[in-house]
Amino acid sequence: MINMAPNLRHLRAFCVVAAHQSISRASEEVFLSQPAITQAIAKLEQSLDVELFTRRTDGVFITDAGQLYLTRVERAQEFIRTGIDEARKMAQVRNGRSFANLDQLVSGVQLRALIAIAKTGNFSLAARLVGISQPSLYRAARDLERLSTLMLFRKTGQGIELTPGAEIWARYAQLAFAELQQGQMEIRSYKGVDSSRIVIGTMPLARTYILPSAITHITRLRPNVEISVIDGRYEDLLHGLRYSEIDILIGALRNPPPIDDVQEEAIFDDELALIVRADHPLTRKEKVSMEDLTRYPWITPREGSPTRTIFEGLFTNRHSARPKSIVEASSLVLIRRLLMDSDRITLISSHQTRHEQEMGLLVPLPFDLGDTRRPIGLTTRRDWHPTATQLEFLEALRVAGRSLM
Repeated sequence: MINMAPNLRHLRAFCVVAAHQSISRASEEVFLSQPAITQAIAKLEQSLDVELFTRRTDGVFITDAGQLYLTRVERAQEFIRTGIDEARKMAQVRNGRSFANLDQLVSGVQLRALIAIAKTGNFSLAARLVGISQPSLYRAARDLERLSTLMLFRKTGQGIELTPGAEIWARYAQLAFAELQQGQMEIRSYKGVDSSRIVIGTMPLARTYILPSAITHITRLRPNVEISVIDGRYEDLLHGLRYSEIDILIGALRNPPPIDDVQEEAIFDDELALIVRADHPLTRKEKVSMEDLTRYPWITPREGSPTRTIFEGLFTNRHSARPKSIVEASSLVLIRRLLMDSDRITLISSHQTRHEQEMGLLVPLPFDLGDTRRPIGLTTRRDWHPTATQLEFLEALRVAGRSLM
């Protein structure tokens, strides 16, 4: 996405022609000559390899493919306008200090430079990221600063950082570019070549069954779909989701959602269990006590996660001493190996160890944890408009989740 440098003027011309069904009327509104608009439309059609308009003596009329793309372009333009408005509000800029039609003056290259600098914090690295010379990127960034009359960049000991206003502008610019990329995928699908890309941010629980099941389903239906799965800390995945680098998060939900521009959807309730290896000393006891749990070493999730909160409450709520030997881990591969090679105990979803339990390698301890139900589900951006393929994948995730109920 970062290497996309859409010609925003061409996209604006496309929208105006669609609105007026006339190149001559569009010419008057966007201050481009009729040949220039005709050429702009032709370049868009060539890049998309599809006809956007049907030309007739009584005007130009948008095609079905053109309507698909128009929806995405209009959403992209709205993101660009919102980014400008939010940046101005944050900088407390009055309209009189900068161009009222700034969204019509900025270029794709300038916004691409802004995004790259936000990602790298360095002009040289940003230029390398987008594949242009450093002087060109620097000039684009400073031109954007001059046009907006906003301070966008600050020098720090580590490099260049964006001001708060520039940060939010970069986020909306990235959302706009993602929208155009969605439009390109929809055009290819319309032509019968489904080359959709779905990026999933996944937390541990979903990796065992839900995600593999949904991926198998969607790739059976649409073998050309590209799936990218990203593991990581919740905070990092949430950042990627909000910046359109990730389409969907799957895992334990936060209630309430941590920020109001995302939405959550529960697909099933999960319960936790105390899991140990099959020949653990505590498996020989009919009833496990808190004192038993305190004596053995543990594997826990990192601090701040929902399961870690439940672990801490297990001991504090029952006024029991906390285990002294703790290893923090989220990798199921590592947790499995540690459990198999030691007397450690872990608090984990029973679904995550279902295969190991079926094989007789791991077992739950006979201990009443009380009500540990927690919603597992999907987190998406509120303003996300998924493609048909992405909608099918969401439904596949829901079906996989319901099968665990």
